[in-house]
Amino acid sequence: MAKIDDDRSGALVTKDSSSPACPIKGCTDTTWYADAHDIEYHTSDRTYSFHKCQRCDVLFIVPMLWDRLEEIYPKTYYSYAPKKLGIVLRQRSLDRRVLKVLASIPGDRLSVLDIGSGSGWMLDQIKSCSSRVGFTQCVDLDEGAQAQAVARGHAYHLGRIEQFETDRRFDLVLALGLIEHVRDPALVLRRIEGLLTAHGRVLIQTPNFDALDARLFRHCSWAGYHTPRHFVLFNRQSFTDLAKQSGLGVVSFSYIQSPGYWSVSVLGAMRRLGLIEISAQRPPYHHPLNPLLRASFAAFEFARTPFARLSQMVFTLGRR
Repeated sequence: MAKIDDDRSGALVTKDSSSPACPIKGCTDTTWYADAHDIEYHTSDRTYSFHKCQRCDVLFIVPMLWDRLEEIYPKTYYSYAPKKLGIVLRQRSLDRRVLKVLASIPGDRLSVLDIGSGSGWMLDQIKSCSSRVGFTQCVDLDEGAQAQAVARGHAYHLGRIEQFETDRRFDLVLALGLIEHVRDPALVLRRIEGLLTAHGRVLIQTPNFDALDARLFRHCSWAGYHTPRHFVLFNRQSFTDLAKQSGLGVVSFSYIQSPGYWSVSVLGAMRRLGLIEISAQRPPYHHPLNPLLRASFAAFEFARTPFARLSQMVFTLGRR
């Protein structure tokens, strides 16, 4: 079945089907799953649709605004202010996990690549904790972060990972909160696989749409949709399958807590009911109720951790 790249949506459609095709394999066995709005930054009032591929078992957004990133990532986006929020949220949950993976990799001089690194704060932490790390590479689209990263001793590629060219191979690749933001996850995973040493590891964190909060807020703009910035969403099995198809095998896996998805989803519901006010100038992360909700749901998630499928997944991958 012939494919056409629809520049308006970023999704594939077919000449003989009105259904958007799955961005993983171009499958046409897709169905509407949910509608959602930007409940965080209110970049537009547009309604976006998430569709589900029955074969690949992934969700994907339509329209997929891969060529309009400046519109959907506003200046108030949380990762643009890492000292205020981004560093704290990511560092607390991932520092120990990153260092554990790093400790399992042999070698006296290791190279580490962080995709979507910002100013390289995670690489700063890694270098300060491990004298074996001799080379660090950032890949990011943030021009403002480049000078900071270089000043801290990191190499920096300003652009997408798909465009990154190097003869160096890396012992550890970090892709934390990245794969759900890209138009072609399979291409990115193949690119990562080609950048690994034989004993290299990849650490990936990505949302899980097969979680309790995802089901409860499915038709209420679940925060894990991160509309319209999350393009493709996985569950454990669908991401494992894609990794294998890309030449990568799962070394370890775990679910981790994401109380922020709960709190932002609840705040979005309260806004729709007219109980609170949230706007582009005041995202839900800065609402005074957010800390209380996060703390409450963190306790709830902690109690569920041993037996539940939580809404964030962490994979350690290696070459097959």
